[in-house]
Amino acid sequence: MSVGTTLLALLEPGPRHGYDLKRAYDEQFGQDRPLAYGQVYATLSRLLKNGLVEVAGVEAGDGPERKRYTITDAGITDVEHWLATPENPEPYLQNTLYTKVVLALLSGRSATTVLDAQRAKHLDVMRELTRRKREGDLATQLICDHALFHLEADLRWLELTAARLDELASEVRS
Repeated sequence: MSVGTTLLALLEPGPRHGYDLKRAYDEQFGQDRPLAYGQVYATLSRLLKNGLVEVAGVEAGDGPERKRYTITDAGITDVEHWLATPENPEPYLQNTLYTKVVLALLSGRSATTVLDAQRAKHLDVMRELTRRKREGDLATQLICDHALFHLEADLRWLELTAARLDELASEVRS
């Protein structure tokens, strides 16, 4: 996810301080990885330099001056373009897990052990996501569903690979 474009979109309703942007971002998207303040201000600095935001006001405070930022027309165009552009699906055509399975087969180690360990790890993560989904609000439920669907697809691949290990072993060893 583009932090810069996300901050731009959060500015569309009206001017905000960097602190307010961080809080809004973290509330909506930062459950697992909240933004660091430094990242917010570095991003705002780049957006300002690129003409996507401007300073709407400066307020004196107990510490450093607090700048309020507002989105520019160019920033709004950037957000509109970003929202209209589909994300590229990630097909994972050559993933690390497949590499581990093949290397286990080539080395005479147990590929079944590799697959079983991965299955157990996936199931642990799925249990945790299911717990979070049950206890969460709608946004958390949707985010957890997205992750769970991907993990379910991985589990299907693990089962399919386990069922075809003998065939794969013959191919990679020949």
